[in-house]
Amino acid sequence: MDSERDSSPSPDAPAPEPGPTADDRALGMHRPIERRDFLNGLAYTAAAVAAQGLMPWGRAHAGGAGGPAAGPYPPATQGAVVGQTGAASAVMHALRDGTLTPGAGVSTGETFDLVVVGAGISGLSAAHEFGRLNPGARVLILDPLEDIGGHASRNEFRVGGKILIGYGGSQSLQTPSYFSPAVNALLGSVGIEPRKFEGYYDGEWFDQRGLGSGVYFDPAVWGRAATVLETKEVADWVSRTPLNTRARRELTELIDAPRDYLPGRSAAQKRALLADTTYRDFLLKIAQVDPQIATFYQDSTREYFGSGIDQVGALDAWANGNPGLDGLELGDAPDRAMSPSGRLIKTDPDEYIYHFPDGNASVARALVRSLVPRSLPAGDMPALVLGRLDYGQLDASGHPIRIRLGSSAVRVRHLGDPATARSVEVTYARGGGLHTVVAGHVVLACWHRVIPYLTRELPPAQVSALQDQVKVPLVYANVVIRTWRAFQKLGLSDFRAPGHFWIGADIDFPVSMGAYQFARTPDDPVILHLRRIPGGPLGQDVRIQFNAGRAELMRLSFTDYERQTRALLGGALGAGGFDPARDIAAITVNRWAHGYAYEYMRPADRFWPGGPLPITLARQGWGRVAIANSDSGAYAYAHSAIDQGVRAARELLGVTAGPAYADFPGPPQDKLKFFGS
Repeated sequence: MDSERDSSPSPDAPAPEPGPTADDRALGMHRPIERRDFLNGLAYTAAAVAAQGLMPWGRAHAGGAGGPAAGPYPPATQGAVVGQTGAASAVMHALRDGTLTPGAGVSTGETFDLVVVGAGISGLSAAHEFGRLNPGARVLILDPLEDIGGHASRNEFRVGGKILIGYGGSQSLQTPSYFSPAVNALLGSVGIEPRKFEGYYDGEWFDQRGLGSGVYFDPAVWGRAATVLETKEVADWVSRTPLNTRARRELTELIDAPRDYLPGRSAAQKRALLADTTYRDFLLKIAQVDPQIATFYQDSTREYFGSGIDQVGALDAWANGNPGLDGLELGDAPDRAMSPSGRLIKTDPDEYIYHFPDGNASVARALVRSLVPRSLPAGDMPALVLGRLDYGQLDASGHPIRIRLGSSAVRVRHLGDPATARSVEVTYARGGGLHTVVAGHVVLACWHRVIPYLTRELPPAQVSALQDQVKVPLVYANVVIRTWRAFQKLGLSDFRAPGHFWIGADIDFPVSMGAYQFARTPDDPVILHLRRIPGGPLGQDVRIQFNAGRAELMRLSFTDYERQTRALLGGALGAGGFDPARDIAAITVNRWAHGYAYEYMRPADRFWPGGPLPITLARQGWGRVAIANSDSGAYAYAHSAIDQGVRAARELLGVTAGPAYADFPGPPQDKLKFFGS
């Protein structure tokens, strides 16, 4: 929902695709994976929205405003693009484009103490905290998606009689050491104890099987194909890459024995310079290495920062584990943690093990169970994993707390002067018409950029601050392979693919919880996790790149993603005997055109870290409305989403007592220390 109208134009229905080519048949594109393309197949243009009766506004949905949802079980959708689909985005795109001007909807006759816009972790946390402080409160949660949790989504598969569960978005409860008392209190109240992951997560799984990280060189990018296992002997594995002679020599130096590329400067002077220098410029202009090395590392920072090294500062790249800076004698190095396969990842004093099989979808499910107890069976943390969510209970009449999916809020306005009004009217689109409810309070736990489209009650300065927060677009694909023998033969747990469409592929986290058991033998099926975080041309402003990437995501179909997936796995794992036509059992593509909250970084954000920060103004509530979501903290983590939801609920009720929440993005000792703060 970007004001520049660059995000996510919905395409018209495509022409029928031709039959598979010989290359497609070799990849297995003809194999019987059930395909549903929510983007192109449904063709949610403004005209299509109108054709369904959503324009002109005012026609009531024949099925009523609420009631149990009908249809398939969302987590089990396969052969499809899911997440933020064209269907889910259609209403807001029409609102953005001016083809929808919401007027008075049909009243449902419902009155709630609280309406929450957004059923992600932040919105669910706000509802939970509001109910804790105001027992018996009537709460309605609205969300346009077909599943709960927002970006914390879940994919389920059944292969050979075995259930496999993967994460389609928000990945882990990262860094419990940074959790505020409010986060710890909320997690504990819904039955989640992070320390128990020490028993659920098998930290020896990869080492016991002799698996490590690797790199796949796509011949279209590098001239010849190669899959190289990274070993401790850097010169050895680098020598087996397709890099030119100079690049191999310089890459070995950067990793093994980096020089002081800024001689004669103090540590403070170096830090100041590197804070305002992208890692790409550090490589090319300061270290003056071969351009192939910049290409090799271009996407190495995307999974942490959402941007390539042409935007990420050199100090942040250092924290990310990128090489070349250890020889500059910058002082204490940032804390670094290891990925499951042993690769250095970003600053983090904790091991990266706090992961449900479905990622933070189980956090969302735990919150939903606390709000709507009949929706999931009672039990401990493992019960969250295998319990089947009863979607019919979410919006059942008679429940004090109701979750209404497939419902897009389009207008929020106080009934009277916001300073003195006693209620707020919320209008939402659902199933063919506009509906209104009345609330005593509202939490907007949606993206910051959506909010100016929902209300006309904000001053221009706050609207501008809200528009600063641009979501990072990303795609997570879960691919079930029938066996992982090719990984065993190649000695791989994961590989990255510099310059390829996908950033890389990993064997899923080795987590077993109760009756849910991770793979044991190479003949067991496993889920592979693939990532794409698209951007624009090198050097463009980071927010412009996100908008370009968002447009790409909405342009591509499931078939496009499937073809790239099969090509990557066939190319990278072929030497291990992998056949994409034979060995791929299922694919689900999770598209998040508006994915992670944007985290401020130098050199793109000159106000960081000294301030003033746009979020300080952007998240200010007014009247009976408060603002939540991880955007409010400019920090893309589940604990930030929880903190912001708790803060919003307390603001509405004027409560200051209780476990404290973190005021802003994460610990100063983490991000701020790179700038000498």
